[in-house]
Amino acid sequence: MWIADKYIDYVKEKTIEKPEESWGKILLGFKANKLRTKLLPRKDLSQGYQKLEAMMMSFVADSLGKPQSYVWGNIFSPCEIVQCFGLRTLSIECLACYLSGYHLEDYFIDYAQNTGIAPTLCSYHKTFVGAIDSGAVPMPRYAVTTSLSCDGNLNTFRYLEKKKGVPFTFLDVPYGDDEASVDYLAEQLRQFAGRMEEQFGIPFDEEKLRESLRIENETRKALIEFFGLQRERYYPGELISHLYMMMGMHLLVGTREFLDLIRFMIEDIKTYPKFEGKKILWVHLLPFYQESLKQYFNANEKYQIIASDIIIDSMEELDETRPFHALSRKIIRNMYNGSYSHKADMVQRLAETLNPDAVIQFCHWGCKQSSGGSILLKERMQGLGIPMLILDGDGIDKRNSHDGQIKTRLEAFLEMLETAANGDFEEKEQKKVC
Repeated sequence: MWIADKYIDYVKEKTIEKPEESWGKILLGFKANKLRTKLLPRKDLSQGYQKLEAMMMSFVADSLGKPQSYVWGNIFSPCEIVQCFGLRTLSIECLACYLSGYHLEDYFIDYAQNTGIAPTLCSYHKTFVGAIDSGAVPMPRYAVTTSLSCDGNLNTFRYLEKKKGVPFTFLDVPYGDDEASVDYLAEQLRQFAGRMEEQFGIPFDEEKLRESLRIENETRKALIEFFGLQRERYYPGELISHLYMMMGMHLLVGTREFLDLIRFMIEDIKTYPKFEGKKILWVHLLPFYQESLKQYFNANEKYQIIASDIIIDSMEELDETRPFHALSRKIIRNMYNGSYSHKADMVQRLAETLNPDAVIQFCHWGCKQSSGGSILLKERMQGLGIPMLILDGDGIDKRNSHDGQIKTRLEAFLEMLETAANGDFEEKEQKKVC
Protein backbone atom coordinates (compact mmCIF):
# COMPACT_ATOMS: atom_id res chain seq x y z
CA MET A 1 0.00 0.00 0.00
CA TRP A 2 2.97 2.32 0.39
CA ILE A 3 3.04 2.79 -3.41
CA ALA A 4 -0.57 4.02 -3.35
CA ASP A 5 0.20 6.34 -0.43
CA LYS A 6 3.19 7.77 -2.27
CA TYR A 7 1.09 8.37 -5.38
CA ILE A 8 -1.64 10.07 -3.33
CA ASP A 9 0.96 12.40 -1.81
CA TYR A 10 2.42 13.08 -5.27
CA VAL A 11 -0.97 13.92 -6.80
CA LYS A 12 -1.88 16.21 -3.92
CA GLU A 13 1.42 18.07 -4.24
CA LYS A 14 1.09 18.47 -8.02
CA THR A 15 -2.56 19.52 -7.78
CA ILE A 16 -1.74 22.27 -5.31
CA GLU A 17 1.12 23.44 -7.53
CA LYS A 18 -0.84 23.44 -10.83
CA PRO A 19 -4.45 22.28 -10.40
CA GLU A 20 -5.30 22.93 -14.06
CA GLU A 21 -2.71 20.30 -15.08
CA SER A 22 -3.61 17.67 -12.50
CA TRP A 23 -6.66 15.95 -13.99
CA GLY A 24 -4.70 13.29 -15.89
CA LYS A 25 -2.90 12.28 -12.69
CA ILE A 26 -6.13 12.19 -10.68
CA LEU A 27 -7.86 10.07 -13.32
CA LEU A 28 -4.90 7.69 -13.55
CA GLY A 29 -5.24 7.02 -9.84
CA PHE A 30 -8.95 6.26 -10.19
CA LYS A 31 -8.24 3.84 -13.04
CA ALA A 32 -5.45 2.15 -11.08
CA ASN A 33 -7.76 1.72 -8.09
CA LYS A 34 -10.37 0.23 -10.41
CA LEU A 35 -7.85 -2.43 -11.48
CA ARG A 36 -6.73 -2.96 -7.90
CA THR A 37 -10.26 -3.76 -6.71
CA LYS A 38 -10.69 -6.30 -9.51
CA LEU A 39 -7.27 -7.95 -9.45
CA LEU A 40 -6.38 -7.62 -5.76
CA PRO A 41 -9.62 -7.70 -3.75
CA ARG A 42 -9.52 -7.18 -0.01
CA LYS A 43 -9.39 -10.56 1.73
CA ASP A 44 -10.87 -9.21 4.97
CA LEU A 45 -14.09 -8.15 3.21
CA SER A 46 -16.99 -10.34 2.15
CA GLN A 47 -17.20 -11.19 -1.53
CA GLY A 48 -20.29 -9.05 -1.95
CA TYR A 49 -18.70 -5.91 -0.56
CA GLN A 50 -15.58 -6.61 -2.63
CA LYS A 51 -17.72 -6.72 -5.76
CA LEU A 52 -19.61 -3.59 -4.71
CA GLU A 53 -16.37 -1.64 -4.25
CA ALA A 54 -15.07 -2.82 -7.63
CA MET A 55 -18.37 -1.86 -9.29
CA MET A 56 -18.40 1.66 -7.89
CA MET A 57 -14.71 2.26 -8.62
CA SER A 58 -15.30 1.14 -12.21
CA PHE A 59 -18.42 3.30 -12.47
CA VAL A 60 -16.55 6.46 -11.44
CA ALA A 61 -13.30 5.76 -13.32
CA ASP A 62 -15.04 4.77 -16.56
CA SER A 63 -17.42 7.74 -16.41
CA LEU A 64 -14.77 10.34 -15.64
CA GLY A 65 -12.62 8.96 -18.44
CA LYS A 66 -15.34 9.98 -20.92
CA PRO A 67 -16.70 13.45 -20.03
CA GLN A 68 -19.41 13.17 -22.70
CA SER A 69 -20.80 10.04 -21.07
CA TYR A 70 -22.26 11.57 -17.92
CA VAL A 71 -24.15 14.47 -16.43
CA TRP A 72 -23.63 15.98 -13.02
CA GLY A 73 -26.35 15.66 -10.44
CA ASN A 74 -26.99 15.55 -6.74
CA ILE A 75 -27.68 12.18 -5.11
CA PHE A 76 -31.45 12.67 -5.41
CA SER A 77 -31.40 13.38 -9.16
CA PRO A 78 -33.48 11.02 -11.36
CA CYS A 79 -30.72 8.77 -12.72
CA GLU A 80 -33.43 6.56 -14.24
CA ILE A 81 -34.20 9.21 -16.87
CA VAL A 82 -30.52 9.87 -17.59
CA GLN A 83 -29.92 6.13 -18.12
CA CYS A 84 -32.55 6.13 -20.87
CA PHE A 85 -30.08 8.14 -22.97
CA GLY A 86 -27.20 5.73 -22.39
CA LEU A 87 -25.63 8.22 -19.98
CA ARG A 88 -24.65 8.12 -16.32
CA THR A 89 -25.28 10.46 -13.41
CA LEU A 90 -22.25 11.49 -11.36
CA SER A 91 -23.25 12.93 -8.01
CA ILE A 92 -21.22 15.95 -6.97
CA GLU A 93 -21.31 14.74 -3.35
CA CYS A 94 -19.86 11.36 -4.32
CA LEU A 95 -17.26 12.96 -6.57
CA ALA A 96 -16.18 15.12 -3.63
CA CYS A 97 -15.68 11.92 -1.60
CA TYR A 98 -13.50 10.43 -4.33
CA LEU A 99 -11.41 13.60 -4.49
CA SER A 100 -10.92 13.37 -0.75
CA GLY A 101 -9.19 10.05 -1.43
CA TYR A 102 -6.25 12.22 -2.50
CA HIS A 103 -6.63 14.24 0.74
CA LEU A 104 -7.48 17.25 -1.41
CA GLU A 105 -10.71 18.24 0.31
CA ASP A 106 -9.01 20.83 2.54
CA TYR A 107 -7.25 22.46 -0.43
CA PHE A 108 -10.42 22.59 -2.54
CA ILE A 109 -12.54 23.85 0.38
CA ASP A 110 -10.06 26.64 1.11
CA TYR A 111 -9.84 27.45 -2.60
CA ALA A 112 -13.62 27.82 -2.79
CA GLN A 113 -13.81 29.99 0.31
CA ASN A 114 -10.95 32.20 -0.89
CA THR A 115 -12.91 32.90 -4.08
CA GLY A 116 -15.94 34.07 -2.10
CA ILE A 117 -17.93 30.90 -1.38
CA ALA A 118 -19.60 31.14 2.03
CA PRO A 119 -17.90 29.13 4.80
CA THR A 120 -21.35 27.90 5.89
CA LEU A 121 -21.92 26.03 2.60
CA CYS A 122 -21.85 22.24 2.93
CA SER A 123 -18.27 20.93 2.74
CA TYR A 124 -19.21 18.41 0.03
CA HIS A 125 -20.34 21.30 -2.17
CA LYS A 126 -17.30 23.43 -1.28
CA THR A 127 -14.96 20.57 -2.19
CA PHE A 128 -16.69 20.22 -5.54
CA VAL A 129 -16.80 23.96 -6.26
CA GLY A 130 -13.14 24.32 -5.34
CA ALA A 131 -12.20 21.46 -7.67
CA ILE A 132 -14.10 23.11 -10.53
CA ASP A 133 -12.95 26.68 -9.89
CA SER A 134 -9.31 25.62 -9.62
CA GLY A 135 -9.50 23.94 -13.02
CA ALA A 136 -8.71 20.48 -11.64
CA VAL A 137 -11.88 18.81 -12.96
CA PRO A 138 -13.24 19.03 -16.55
CA MET A 139 -16.80 20.08 -17.40
CA PRO A 140 -19.62 17.83 -18.66
CA ARG A 141 -22.27 19.00 -21.12
CA TYR A 142 -25.21 19.06 -18.74
CA ALA A 143 -26.30 18.84 -15.10
CA VAL A 144 -29.46 18.23 -13.10
CA THR A 145 -30.32 18.84 -9.46
CA THR A 146 -33.27 18.85 -7.10
CA SER A 147 -34.37 21.04 -4.21
CA LEU A 148 -34.54 17.91 -2.09
CA SER A 149 -32.91 17.98 1.35
CA CYS A 150 -30.03 20.42 0.77
CA ASP A 151 -30.36 24.21 0.50
CA GLY A 152 -27.02 24.36 -1.32
CA ASN A 153 -28.10 22.43 -4.42
CA LEU A 154 -29.62 25.27 -6.42
CA ASN A 155 -26.89 27.76 -5.49
CA THR A 156 -24.08 25.35 -6.36
CA PHE A 157 -25.47 24.41 -9.78
CA ARG A 158 -26.45 27.98 -10.56
CA TYR A 159 -22.88 29.05 -9.70
CA LEU A 160 -21.44 26.38 -12.03
CA GLU A 161 -23.68 27.52 -14.87
CA LYS A 162 -22.64 31.14 -14.38
CA LYS A 163 -18.91 30.49 -13.91
CA LYS A 164 -18.37 27.48 -16.22
CA GLY A 165 -21.32 27.57 -18.59
CA VAL A 166 -22.71 24.15 -17.65
CA PRO A 167 -26.49 24.27 -18.32
CA PHE A 168 -28.69 22.49 -15.81
CA THR A 169 -32.22 21.50 -14.98
CA PHE A 170 -33.55 22.39 -11.54
CA LEU A 171 -36.32 20.14 -10.25
CA ASP A 172 -38.47 21.97 -7.72
CA VAL A 173 -39.73 19.25 -5.37
CA PRO A 174 -42.91 20.17 -3.49
CA TYR A 175 -43.38 19.19 0.15
CA GLY A 176 -47.02 18.21 -0.34
CA ASP A 177 -47.91 14.59 -1.12
CA ASP A 178 -51.10 15.27 -3.06
CA GLU A 179 -52.10 14.72 -6.68
CA ALA A 180 -51.48 18.33 -7.68
CA SER A 181 -47.94 18.16 -6.30
CA VAL A 182 -47.28 14.83 -8.02
CA ASP A 183 -48.57 16.23 -11.33
CA TYR A 184 -46.41 19.35 -10.89
CA LEU A 185 -43.17 17.39 -10.44
CA ALA A 186 -44.10 14.78 -13.06
CA GLU A 187 -44.39 17.53 -15.66
CA GLN A 188 -40.95 18.85 -14.67
CA LEU A 189 -39.51 15.35 -15.12
CA ARG A 190 -41.12 15.06 -18.55
CA GLN A 191 -39.63 18.43 -19.54
CA PHE A 192 -36.24 17.30 -18.25
CA ALA A 193 -36.38 14.27 -20.57
CA GLY A 194 -37.14 16.68 -23.42
CA ARG A 195 -34.15 18.86 -22.56
CA MET A 196 -31.92 15.79 -22.54
CA GLU A 197 -33.17 14.94 -26.03
CA GLU A 198 -32.28 18.42 -27.25
CA GLN A 199 -28.91 18.51 -25.49
CA PHE A 200 -27.62 15.10 -26.60
CA GLY A 201 -29.57 14.52 -29.82
CA ILE A 202 -30.82 11.13 -28.59
CA PRO A 203 -34.56 10.32 -28.75
CA PHE A 204 -36.21 9.48 -25.44
CA ASP A 205 -37.67 5.96 -25.19
CA GLU A 206 -40.34 5.76 -22.49
CA GLU A 207 -40.27 1.96 -22.57
CA LYS A 208 -36.66 2.07 -21.35
CA LEU A 209 -37.84 4.13 -18.38
CA ARG A 210 -40.60 1.60 -17.63
CA GLU A 211 -38.06 -1.23 -17.72
CA SER A 212 -35.78 0.72 -15.41
CA LEU A 213 -38.61 1.13 -12.90
CA ARG A 214 -39.42 -2.58 -13.07
CA ILE A 215 -35.81 -3.39 -12.23
CA GLU A 216 -35.77 -0.75 -9.50
CA ASN A 217 -38.78 -2.33 -7.79
CA GLU A 218 -37.01 -5.69 -7.79
CA THR A 219 -33.80 -4.09 -6.50
CA ARG A 220 -35.51 -2.38 -3.57
CA LYS A 221 -37.22 -5.61 -2.50
CA ALA A 222 -33.92 -7.49 -2.80
CA LEU A 223 -32.11 -4.86 -0.74
CA ILE A 224 -34.64 -5.12 2.10
CA GLU A 225 -34.13 -8.89 2.03
CA PHE A 226 -30.37 -8.40 2.19
CA PHE A 227 -30.68 -6.00 5.15
CA GLY A 228 -32.76 -8.61 6.96
CA LEU A 229 -30.07 -11.23 6.37
CA GLN A 230 -27.34 -8.81 7.44
CA ARG A 231 -29.17 -8.53 10.75
CA GLU A 232 -28.67 -12.27 11.22
CA ARG A 233 -25.28 -12.97 9.59
CA TYR A 234 -21.80 -11.59 10.07
CA TYR A 235 -20.95 -10.07 6.70
CA PRO A 236 -17.62 -8.27 6.90
CA GLY A 237 -17.63 -4.82 5.35
CA GLU A 238 -16.27 -1.37 6.05
CA LEU A 239 -17.79 1.98 6.85
CA ILE A 240 -17.12 2.99 3.25
CA SER A 241 -18.96 -0.12 2.02
CA HIS A 242 -22.22 1.55 3.03
CA LEU A 243 -21.19 4.69 1.15
CA TYR A 244 -20.69 2.55 -1.96
CA MET A 245 -24.12 0.99 -1.42
CA MET A 246 -25.67 4.45 -1.15
CA MET A 247 -23.99 5.42 -4.41
CA GLY A 248 -25.33 2.31 -6.10
CA MET A 249 -28.89 2.91 -4.92
CA HIS A 250 -28.82 6.51 -6.18
CA LEU A 251 -26.65 6.33 -9.30
CA LEU A 252 -27.09 2.78 -10.61
CA VAL A 253 -30.56 1.83 -9.38
CA GLY A 254 -32.70 0.61 -12.25
CA THR A 255 -29.81 -1.19 -13.93
CA ARG A 256 -29.65 -4.96 -14.27
CA GLU A 257 -25.99 -4.85 -13.22
CA PHE A 258 -26.78 -3.47 -9.77
CA LEU A 259 -29.77 -5.77 -9.23
CA ASP A 260 -27.60 -8.79 -10.06
CA LEU A 261 -25.06 -7.64 -7.48
CA ILE A 262 -27.67 -7.38 -4.70
CA ARG A 263 -28.98 -10.83 -5.61
CA PHE A 264 -25.43 -12.19 -5.45
CA MET A 265 -25.01 -10.64 -2.00
CA ILE A 266 -28.24 -12.27 -0.81
CA GLU A 267 -26.91 -15.72 -1.71
CA ASP A 268 -23.38 -14.96 -0.55
CA ILE A 269 -24.37 -13.73 2.91
CA LYS A 270 -26.17 -17.03 3.58
CA THR A 271 -22.77 -18.76 3.57
CA TYR A 272 -21.46 -16.59 6.44
CA PRO A 273 -21.75 -17.38 10.17
CA LYS A 274 -24.46 -16.18 12.49
CA PHE A 275 -23.90 -12.66 13.83
CA GLU A 276 -23.79 -12.51 17.63
CA GLY A 277 -22.79 -8.88 18.08
CA LYS A 278 -24.62 -5.56 18.24
CA LYS A 279 -26.69 -4.51 15.21
CA ILE A 280 -26.50 -0.82 14.32
CA LEU A 281 -28.89 1.19 12.14
CA TRP A 282 -27.03 4.22 10.78
CA VAL A 283 -28.79 7.50 10.06
CA HIS A 284 -27.58 10.19 7.63
CA LEU A 285 -24.06 10.53 6.20
CA LEU A 286 -21.13 8.18 6.66
CA PRO A 287 -17.79 9.82 7.65
CA PHE A 288 -15.76 7.07 6.01
CA TYR A 289 -12.39 8.55 7.07
CA GLN A 290 -13.07 8.72 10.84
CA GLU A 291 -10.50 6.50 12.57
CA SER A 292 -12.56 5.63 15.66
CA LEU A 293 -15.60 4.73 13.60
CA LYS A 294 -13.46 2.62 11.27
CA GLN A 295 -11.99 0.82 14.25
CA TYR A 296 -15.40 -0.27 15.49
CA PHE A 297 -17.29 -0.81 12.23
CA ASN A 298 -14.69 -2.11 9.75
CA ALA A 299 -15.01 -5.91 9.69
CA ASN A 300 -15.75 -6.12 13.41
CA GLU A 301 -17.54 -9.22 14.71
CA LYS A 302 -18.83 -7.30 17.74
CA TYR A 303 -20.56 -4.40 15.93
CA GLN A 304 -22.14 -4.40 12.50
CA ILE A 305 -23.98 -1.67 10.60
CA ILE A 306 -26.93 -3.60 9.17
CA ALA A 307 -28.46 -0.72 7.18
CA SER A 308 -28.33 3.02 6.59
CA ASP A 309 -31.38 5.21 6.05
CA ILE A 310 -29.74 7.15 3.23
CA ILE A 311 -29.34 3.90 1.26
CA ILE A 312 -33.05 3.07 1.40
CA ASP A 313 -34.41 6.63 1.67
CA SER A 314 -37.32 5.77 -0.62
CA MET A 315 -39.53 2.72 -0.10
CA GLU A 316 -41.98 3.55 -2.89
CA GLU A 317 -43.37 0.83 -5.16
CA LEU A 318 -43.09 2.40 -8.61
CA ASP A 319 -46.02 2.21 -11.05
CA GLU A 320 -44.32 1.50 -14.37
CA THR A 321 -47.48 2.30 -16.35
CA ARG A 322 -47.12 5.99 -15.40
CA PRO A 323 -43.34 6.32 -15.14
CA PHE A 324 -43.07 10.10 -14.70
CA HIS A 325 -45.74 10.12 -11.99
CA ALA A 326 -44.07 7.12 -10.34
CA LEU A 327 -40.71 8.93 -10.19
CA SER A 328 -42.48 12.05 -8.96
CA ARG A 329 -44.04 10.15 -6.05
CA LYS A 330 -40.73 8.47 -5.27
CA ILE A 331 -38.93 11.82 -5.00
CA ILE A 332 -41.70 13.56 -3.06
CA ARG A 333 -42.03 10.68 -0.59
CA ASN A 334 -38.27 10.43 -0.06
CA MET A 335 -37.57 10.51 3.66
CA TYR A 336 -35.34 13.56 3.19
CA ASN A 337 -38.20 15.65 1.76
CA GLY A 338 -40.59 17.68 3.87
CA SER A 339 -40.72 17.89 7.64
CA TYR A 340 -38.38 15.89 9.83
CA SER A 341 -41.36 14.04 11.29
CA HIS A 342 -41.76 12.39 7.86
CA LYS A 343 -38.18 11.15 8.04
CA ALA A 344 -38.71 10.01 11.62
CA ASP A 345 -41.75 8.00 10.47
CA MET A 346 -39.73 6.20 7.80
CA VAL A 347 -36.72 5.54 10.05
CA GLN A 348 -39.14 4.17 12.64
CA ARG A 349 -40.59 1.80 10.01
CA LEU A 350 -37.08 0.69 9.09
CA ALA A 351 -36.20 0.14 12.76
CA GLU A 352 -39.38 -1.87 13.36
CA THR A 353 -38.54 -4.02 10.33
CA LEU A 354 -34.87 -4.63 11.16
CA ASN A 355 -34.99 -4.47 14.98
CA PRO A 356 -31.47 -3.05 15.54
CA ASP A 357 -29.81 -2.97 18.94
CA ALA A 358 -29.03 0.73 18.51
CA VAL A 359 -29.29 3.71 16.19
CA ILE A 360 -26.44 6.13 15.46
CA GLN A 361 -27.15 9.44 13.75
CA PHE A 362 -24.26 11.41 12.33
CA CYS A 363 -25.03 15.13 12.20
CA HIS A 364 -22.94 16.52 9.36
CA TRP A 365 -21.60 20.02 9.98
CA GLY A 366 -23.54 22.58 8.00
CA CYS A 367 -26.51 20.28 7.35
CA LYS A 368 -29.47 21.90 9.10
CA GLN A 369 -31.70 18.99 8.14
CA SER A 370 -29.73 16.40 10.12
CA SER A 371 -29.00 18.47 13.20
CA GLY A 372 -32.39 20.09 13.57
CA GLY A 373 -34.46 16.92 13.86
CA SER A 374 -32.13 14.56 15.69
CA ILE A 375 -33.87 14.99 19.05
CA LEU A 376 -37.25 14.16 17.50
CA LEU A 377 -35.80 10.95 16.08
CA LYS A 378 -34.25 10.08 19.42
CA GLU A 379 -37.65 10.40 21.08
CA ARG A 380 -39.11 8.05 18.46
CA MET A 381 -36.40 5.50 19.12
CA GLN A 382 -36.94 5.78 22.87
CA GLY A 383 -40.56 4.90 22.24
CA LEU A 384 -39.34 1.70 20.56
CA GLY A 385 -36.86 1.01 23.34
CA ILE A 386 -33.89 1.45 21.00
CA PRO A 387 -30.87 3.42 22.33
CA MET A 388 -29.67 6.20 20.03
CA LEU A 389 -26.38 8.07 19.83
CA ILE A 390 -26.07 11.47 18.14
CA LEU A 391 -22.58 12.25 16.82
CA ASP A 392 -21.49 15.63 15.47
CA GLY A 393 -18.80 16.02 12.84
CA ASP A 394 -18.14 16.54 9.15
CA GLY A 395 -18.68 13.91 6.49
CA ILE A 396 -15.68 15.00 4.44
CA ASP A 397 -13.67 17.84 6.05
CA LYS A 398 -11.48 16.25 8.71
CA ARG A 399 -10.78 19.65 10.27
CA ASN A 400 -14.41 19.90 11.41
CA SER A 401 -14.38 16.57 13.21
CA HIS A 402 -12.80 15.81 16.55
CA ASP A 403 -11.77 12.19 16.64
CA GLY A 404 -11.05 12.20 20.36
CA GLN A 405 -14.55 13.44 21.19
CA ILE A 406 -16.19 10.97 18.80
CA LYS A 407 -14.10 8.13 20.23
CA THR A 408 -15.04 8.99 23.82
CA ARG A 409 -18.77 9.26 23.12
CA LEU A 410 -18.87 6.19 20.88
CA GLU A 411 -17.03 3.97 23.35
CA ALA A 412 -19.26 5.14 26.24
CA PHE A 413 -22.35 4.36 24.14
CA LEU A 414 -21.15 0.91 23.09
CA GLU A 415 -20.19 0.14 26.69
CA MET A 416 -23.71 1.13 27.73
CA LEU A 417 -25.13 -1.27 25.14
CA GLU A 418 -23.02 -4.12 26.52
CA THR A 419 -23.98 -3.29 30.10
CA ALA A 420 -27.67 -3.13 29.23
CA ALA A 421 -27.46 -6.45 27.41
CA ASN A 422 -25.76 -8.10 30.40
CA GLY A 423 -28.39 -6.63 32.69
CA ASP A 424 -31.19 -8.10 30.59
CA PHE A 425 -29.46 -11.47 30.64
CA GLU A 426 -29.02 -11.41 34.42
CA GLU A 427 -32.67 -10.40 34.89
CA LYS A 428 -33.82 -13.30 32.72
CA GLU A 429 -31.58 -15.72 34.63
CA GLN A 430 -33.01 -14.53 37.97
CA LYS A 431 -36.55 -15.10 36.69
CA LYS A 432 -35.59 -18.66 35.70
CA VAL A 433 -34.27 -19.33 39.22
CA CYS A 434 -37.45 -17.95 40.77
